[in-house]
Amino acid sequence: MENQNRAAWLKAAKDHPFKVDDAPTYTPGDHEVLIRTRAVAINPCDWAVQRMGIICKEYPAVLGEDIGGEIVAVGPGVTKHKVGDHVLACSDLIIPSYGAFQLFVLAHENLTAKLPDNVSFAEGAVLPLGLCTAATSLFAKENLALPHPQLHPQPTGKTLLVWGGSTSVGSCGIQMAKAAGLKVATTCSPRNFEYCKALGAEYVFDYGSPSVVEDIVNALRDEDMAGVFNAQIFNPSDILKSGQIASQLNGKKFLATVHVSLEYIPQGIPADVEIGILSGYGTVCKDNEVGEAVWGNWLSAALANGSMKCKPDPKVIGRGLEKIQEACDVLKAGVSASKIVVELP
Repeated sequence: MENQNRAAWLKAAKDHPFKVDDAPTYTPGDHEVLIRTRAVAINPCDWAVQRMGIICKEYPAVLGEDIGGEIVAVGPGVTKHKVGDHVLACSDLIIPSYGAFQLFVLAHENLTAKLPDNVSFAEGAVLPLGLCTAATSLFAKENLALPHPQLHPQPTGKTLLVWGGSTSVGSCGIQMAKAAGLKVATTCSPRNFEYCKALGAEYVFDYGSPSVVEDIVNALRDEDMAGVFNAQIFNPSDILKSGQIASQLNGKKFLATVHVSLEYIPQGIPADVEIGILSGYGTVCKDNEVGEAVWGNWLSAALANGSMKCKPDPKVIGRGLEKIQEACDVLKAGVSASKIVVELP
């Protein structure tokens, strides 16, 4: 039947491949919407959870965070969305009713935004988790505490360094920092220099250069820094370099780094650098002022006027839940400046 839900299930820890099978039909609760999923994007945490057996406490589980689709039902208290809206949404991790890898999925209205007519489901699906992660690192009071993004930002006179600008999180970070009125410097591989410049970066550096720390410090010596944002996951070397740079520049000596725990913080970060460690991949922003500022007040309008772009570009692997495993395997093998997407019927 057309409304029968099905999911790509992770039946047990380290199970491979996902098993496509029937799934429950969900009824949205308070401030929830039910979405007919039309496209999902793959994140590093998806293959990592599957291959490494981390994070999940109970099985079977449905993974996936990035959703593009159509609202088919709304729960009590929903005021921002209606049935029929085309939306992008970010799910909570590893809660089966919220996992993106299924035909019908629940999402919280505060992490759901309307897609303008000029943005496809596949394009919209590249953003949600990267957006939440970058937004929490940039705007939360306990992190960099930057001004919230605006459609017509006023220059702040400050500069932010984004380490890893061609990643999903880094691409969102560059664009939102620009929307907050900052100048942006970033690192990436030389083949992605023009990509990062097109997103708004004014300075671009080769992260693989042996002299990258010295190069950045020399170039930004006269800038008033708002801090450093490390958008790379699980790379202690990048965290160390980011901290060394933050210490040597003028302005705020703060390093915001994504989803690591204390064991990933390397020795040698200068003592004058404060470190903000993001947990929960940023989905905590549904409950604070960051979610309202980004998802509620800014995102849909920014997509409509083109000031926020769905980057990296989607690379569609195929169609159907059966393609989820292939998509995760492709991402694990490595991609650059693209986002792996599966479309759903």
